[in-house]
Amino acid sequence: MQMNLTGQCVAVIGAANGIGRAIAEGFISEGCRLRGFDRDPGSRPLSPGGEIQAGDATSFEQVEAFAEAIGDVDHVVFCVGAGSGKFGFPFWNLVPGDWARVLDINLIAAVNVAHAFAPRLVLRRRGTLLFLVSVAGQIGSQTDPPYSAAKAGLINFMQCAARDLAPHGVRANALSPGMVRTDLNQSVWAAGQKMLPESARQDYATWAEEKIRKVSPLGRWQTPEEYAAMAVFLASDHAMNITGQTINIDGGQVMHA
Repeated sequence: MQMNLTGQCVAVIGAANGIGRAIAEGFISEGCRLRGFDRDPGSRPLSPGGEIQAGDATSFEQVEAFAEAIGDVDHVVFCVGAGSGKFGFPFWNLVPGDWARVLDINLIAAVNVAHAFAPRLVLRRRGTLLFLVSVAGQIGSQTDPPYSAAKAGLINFMQCAARDLAPHGVRANALSPGMVRTDLNQSVWAAGQKMLPESARQDYATWAEEKIRKVSPLGRWQTPEEYAAMAVFLASDHAMNITGQTINIDGGQVMHA
């Protein structure tokens, strides 16, 4: 299947590591011009055709400046996520003060990106917005309530954006990961282990494999490259009638009747 994205410009917010980096590299492999934005660009450059600049997505001014510097853009992908760093079951293990930072990073930063780029896409009457969300935003996950609530809010915002943008020929969707080997996944493990007596603690590999068996009907890890492939597909004309959707790549963890 030919995606026909050669020469198009793609902005990936959160492009330095994990799923965001895989998505950035996926677009580069399709011949796109990739412009990345990340709080910590790191020392590993993207493949030729891609570049990353430092910036904080929770600052609208910085995101707006990034959008202005890019100019015409065809596709925008938001791949930012962070948890509270605490185990939130029951939810009163946390305090209200734990929520603000998580909401800023996972939800308000996405709103900043949408406000900065949507008017530019509307003027061109083409393009896509894609938001990385989570299965946690769909199932009321008790592991980290601020993170779950923020991603649920982002799913709802995506649907609002999709309706607003549709008359202008612009599509918006969300991509929802399940169990992926990322820093965020490891932070969930670490937070949970702190709540257990030392005799009950597990190493990351053991914990993850047990959790996958419990929550994923297919019983296997998902990989960043799977999300990259779907992100590329959703940006292509093959997906021209897909908008307002939350697409789960989760081994069957979330199934809606």
